[in-house]
Order: sequence, then structure tokens, then C-alpha cells
Amino acid sequence: MLFLRTTVIRHFAYSKRRLATISQDASSFRIPVIDFAKFRATKSEREKKETSNEIVSAFKESGFIYLTGHGIPTATIDSTFRKSKEFFGMPSEVKDKLAWEDPRSNRGYVKVGRERVTQSADPSEIAALREKAPDFKESMEIGRDWDSEWKNQWPEESDAPQFKSSMLNFYQICHDLHVHIMRSIALGLQLEETFFDDKINDQCHNLRLLSYPPIKRSLLESEGQARAGAHSDYGTLTLLFQDSVGGLEVQNPHTGDFVAATPIPGTIVINVGDLMARWSNDVLRSTLHRVVAPPAKQISEKETVTPARQSIAFFCNPNFSAEISCLPNCGKVAKYPSVNTGAYIVGRLAVTYT
Repeated sequence: MLFLRTTVIRHFAYSKRRLATISQDASSFRIPVIDFAKFRATKSEREKKETSNEIVSAFKESGFIYLTGHGIPTATIDSTFRKSKEFFGMPSEVKDKLAWEDPRSNRGYVKVGRERVTQSADPSEIAALREKAPDFKESMEIGRDWDSEWKNQWPEESDAPQFKSSMLNFYQICHDLHVHIMRSIALGLQLEETFFDDKINDQCHNLRLLSYPPIKRSLLESEGQARAGAHSDYGTLTLLFQDSVGGLEVQNPHTGDFVAATPIPGTIVINVGDLMARWSNDVLRSTLHRVVAPPAKQISEKETVTPARQSIAFFCNPNFSAEISCLPNCGKVAKYPSVNTGAYIVGRLAVTYT
């Protein structure tokens, strides 16, 4: 009896400690706001390290940050949003001529319901999910414009004036910011600041314009339905520009609960992708996230409709020729085998679209 009582007491004490740890982990989950201006402006190694340590610490804990002081003018972001809205406002027959065709290209227009983002890698499972609950969004995918093999799908200038020039300018601006953030990560991981420079200089990125049309709330309440299902991203980092509507949610890895990543004016939401997590041997966290419907407007006694939402995502990738394997200073035993960037990303894309 004494043995049993002692065992129960020990188990109870362990349970309390475990619950306390979980509670502490859950309450400490947050997406920090980090000012990048000092890193961009200073030549002081100490000041750069301070910002680098903040960023790497956040990526270890939550995998997400809000970045201020990023150097992209508000006017440039606003203009890009306007051009994106103009594009999606074009007639369907014009947009459909630019249809996305091939995962190796990953360029062109994706109509509502064609994509189903998920963590599954099973083509049949994804096909079933897509049939049952496609993502309620449309997108335009843009890659580097000088690619000799795969070409961007641009609308006619008469249909979308200055769309091409605006997007190519924004693409380059985002790549340049990506280089600086990767330099900060290198310093935060005790590597040379320029460690990643020659591994990302081919600019094998993806600029994705996203439009979430208004939709009746009842359609989003079907089993498994979402504006964009829970998923992680594929590459190194994602730079996300949100409008004021909101809807992005990030999963607390300690509890499984989803936490709203409420839009903060002047910030970019930045998160770690799967290849960056593999590169760092999971030192940096690639966190699940999703897009849900914001509060809806009543249109009848029994029905509400969600507002339209816009966002712009810049998916940063290593060079497609790069082999991703455990970085120095990220553990003695690699958790993952080496993987080629191009093969990995194309493989993930191939099962995502119809």
C-alpha cells in the first residue's frame, strides 16, 4: 500500500511538473516584432549580432516574426497590392489564358479550387481533399524573369498596364531583403555572415499574389474546408505582406492550438520554411499555419459572407542546384539525408495542384 501511495504521489508530482511545463510553453508562445533597421544600417558587428540573435531565437521558438525597419517603402507595397487587385479583377477568360501548367515552372494563374495545400505527400489523399474541400483562393505565380527554360506568364500590357514592371521590381526588392535576412541568420548560427550568399544568388524564388474572394460562411463550414489549409512552406523563408482583413493563423507547437497572426501595419510576417528547417537540423522551426475566414457580414437571416482578402507572399528558395544538408554548428548527427532543392520543391508542388 505504501509503495502504491508513493507511486501515485510521484506520478502526481510528475504530472504537475509536466502540466506546468506545457502551460509555460503555451503561454510563452508569441510572434515577436523585430526591428531590422539597425542590422541594415550599422557596420558594427556587435549591433548586427544583437539583431541576428533576436531573429534566430524567434525562429527557434515560434518559426515566425513580424519585421519592422525592413526598408521596403510603404508606397511600393501599396502600389504592388493595387496592381495585384487590378490583375484579379480582370475577366476570367483573360486570366485563364495564363493558367499554371507545370510544377517545374510554377508560373501562371491558379483559379479558385485548383490548389489544396496540406502536409500530406500522398497524391491520392490530396486529390480527395481537393475534391472535397479545395482552397478558396486564386493566385498568380511569378518566378525569375530571365530563366532560359521556364517563362513567366504575363498579361498583355493593354490588359494590365505596368503589371509586369511592377512585379519584377518587387521581386528584386524582396530578393535583396531575403539576402540580408539570411545574413542575419548566418550570424545568429555562428557562421560567416555571407555563408548563404552563393547558395541563394540564382534567385529561384516564387512571388505569389493571392486573392481570397468573398464567400458565404456556410461554404467554409464544411468538413475540412478552409481558405488555405494548415501547411508549412517549402523553402528557406517566406515574406508575407498582409492587408488589414487578417485570417492568418499560426500553430502553437506546444499545444496544437492556432494563434491569430493579426496584421500589424508597417510589418512583414516572415516564417521559416521546410528546407531552412532541414538545413538547420530543426534548430530553426518550420511551423504549421493556415488562413481562416475573418468575421463575416450578415446578408440574410441565416447567411453571412466573408470579406475579400489580399496578400502577397514571396517564397524564398535556395538555388535549385543547391544540396541541402546539415549546417555546421547545428548538431553532430544529421536528422535528414541531403536533398536537392529543385527536386524537393518540384516534388512538393507536383502533388499540390490538379
